[in-house]
Amino acid sequence: MEKTNVQKFNLGLFVIISTLILIVAIYFIGSKQNIFGRTFRVSAVFNNVSGLQLGNNVRYSGINVGTVKNIVMINDTTICIDMIIEDKILKHIKKNAIATIGSDGLVGSMIINIIPSKTASSPLVSGDTIASYSKISTNEMLATLNKTNENASLLTVDLLKITEAINKGKGTLGLLINDSVMASDLKQSIRNIKTASLSTSKTIEELNTIISSVNYENSMAAVLLSDSIYAIKVKAIISNLEKSSGEINTVITNLNDVVLDVKNGEGALNYIINDTTLVNNIDETMENLKEGSVLLNEDLEALKHSFLLKKYFKKLEKEKRKEEKKKDQ
Repeated sequence: MEKTNVQKFNLGLFVIISTLILIVAIYFIGSKQNIFGRTFRVSAVFNNVSGLQLGNNVRYSGINVGTVKNIVMINDTTICIDMIIEDKILKHIKKNAIATIGSDGLVGSMIINIIPSKTASSPLVSGDTIASYSKISTNEMLATLNKTNENASLLTVDLLKITEAINKGKGTLGLLINDSVMASDLKQSIRNIKTASLSTSKTIEELNTIISSVNYENSMAAVLLSDSIYAIKVKAIISNLEKSSGEINTVITNLNDVVLDVKNGEGALNYIINDTTLVNNIDETMENLKEGSVLLNEDLEALKHSFLLKKYFKKLEKEKRKEEKKKDQ
């Protein structure tokens, strides 16, 4: 059956529209993958790409500027990622920029973010390798959250045990909460501490009053409190007193030793003190001296009246009278 002209027209129109759609799709896909524009290659090295795939976007300061071109595993801990960046962005990216791997939203695909540095540096050149920073992956975050949840669960169990023990009155805290007698004692102790604090405050106020009433110009207390020269003198006096006290103790000790030697020794002093015969002899000697002095006085009186010395004694009396008269004049 031969096709009509309408069918041929429709077929031609479908082919043209499909071709146009294919061209537009290829253009948009090529634009997204930077196939038709001028680009340059930049690399970055990571320890973990966290599910990054070929064709994922590359962003600079939040703007899509390229795509992931190649992912190469260098060794078990190093992965090199090649990125295709638009040529017009080349002058804005510096050599000290840092590449990180993140996600496009909470559940979006992985992307590479290039973060500019605050310090000045020269622009990138095609083929350069920039520094990288590996963030914590989602799996690691989930593992950490899981561990945190387990620790929180254990902590909740322990807190439940502690709460039950407190409610049953166990331990010091349980006694403080449930024991009314201890609570009353604690309240009384707090009252006593408060009273003591008030007394202390009152005492401090009285001391301040006493200190403020000191006459710092004329009183001895002010001199002792504020005059450094008198403080040095008082210190010297106290030091001398301590030294004198030590010397007095030494003298007393020596005197005690001397007394003991006198009591227990055989010297002349001990003999004089303890020998009664010597004392009696000394008494008799004194009596004899007294009697001798009386006889001597009598002999002198007799000599005064003797004819040989009478003139001599009269002469002495006259001279004595003359001296007394001179004194009286």
